[in-house]
Amino acid sequence: MDFEFTSEDEAFRTEARGWLAAHADSAQDRRTWERTLGKAGWIGIGWPEAGYGNRTATLTQQVAWAEEYARSGAPPRSGHIGENLLAPTLIIHGSEEQKSRFLPPVAAGEELWCQGYSEPGAGSDLAGVRTAAVREGASYRITGQKIWTSLAHEADWCFVLARTDAGSRRHQGLSFLLVPMDQPGRIEVRPIRQMTGTSEFNEVFFDGAHARAEHVVGGEGQGWQVAMSLLGFERGVSTLAQQIGFAAELGRVVRAALRTGAVDDPVVRARLVRQWAELRAMRWNVLRTLGGSGDPGAPSVAKLLWANWHQRLGELAVQVRGAEASAGPADWAPAAPYELDPDQHLFLFARADTIYGGSDQVQRTIIAERVLGLPREPKGVA
Repeated sequence: MDFEFTSEDEAFRTEARGWLAAHADSAQDRRTWERTLGKAGWIGIGWPEAGYGNRTATLTQQVAWAEEYARSGAPPRSGHIGENLLAPTLIIHGSEEQKSRFLPPVAAGEELWCQGYSEPGAGSDLAGVRTAAVREGASYRITGQKIWTSLAHEADWCFVLARTDAGSRRHQGLSFLLVPMDQPGRIEVRPIRQMTGTSEFNEVFFDGAHARAEHVVGGEGQGWQVAMSLLGFERGVSTLAQQIGFAAELGRVVRAALRTGAVDDPVVRARLVRQWAELRAMRWNVLRTLGGSGDPGAPSVAKLLWANWHQRLGELAVQVRGAEASAGPADWAPAAPYELDPDQHLFLFARADTIYGGSDQVQRTIIAERVLGLPREPKGVA
């Protein structure tokens, strides 16, 4: 399936506009939207090969698609973990059987994925995995806990980094397993309510959950190498689309500053100009590094730039509104969840930007060790 636009694409646009006008942002609606995208071949356009029901596109076309998707105000994707993280990993490390089994449902928007990496007590230390997977015949029995698992409450599958060698330490003896989430009594998902009142993240408890032996990606004991490959896919084209959303948020903050008169303060004006200039610089930096390879520091630099920029924007969003930013958009009631307006949500949610996806400290350590060649930081024993 190629990237050329056809009459079917125009029909897709019409269908998409109708869907957006008629549906709210519920879990079922997001799943329906994924299937709509998959039916039109718009999932997996960045994969290096077609044949799974997806189109393929050049890097420039991928950028155009991602930016236009963001500009259109289309719904947030619930299938991005399977499309942008799992699929590229399977294409590199997976067997032909694994690719044939898992890539078509991702491309069709039929199966949603979550990522079982972070654990309590380990923070951003991915090598501190304690979740154990014990081989029992043709399957593995998994016991342990993952945390901050995005969209686990909606996912059909989870790729889990687990320790398959009981005597191993740190990055040795880990395996990358594909685990079905529909295992009542063996997998429990507990949503984590955040400051924003929403619960995109979850705790996931594995109590003897099963994964088939043929669903170990890259072979037993090779989980660290597979996991590191996957982390390299977390940045790229999607960062440019993210910046479209950042630009819209910045525009809203500027309009609020004009409305409240905060823009008359030279300090506020300087901060607004700085946010605009840094956003432009981040765009050019991403374009400079997009498609490149062999630069181990580029993803960490990008994460440091956008996370801190976005956090400062959240602070500025409430500053320019003054006292009104402390009041919610609706009357508060003890029995009802509180509501936030977009600026309040931005301010609160952005507090986590410098933590999730690898904290600022972790990103600086990567740059220090892998780019600058500084001595490695001593690690504790897991």
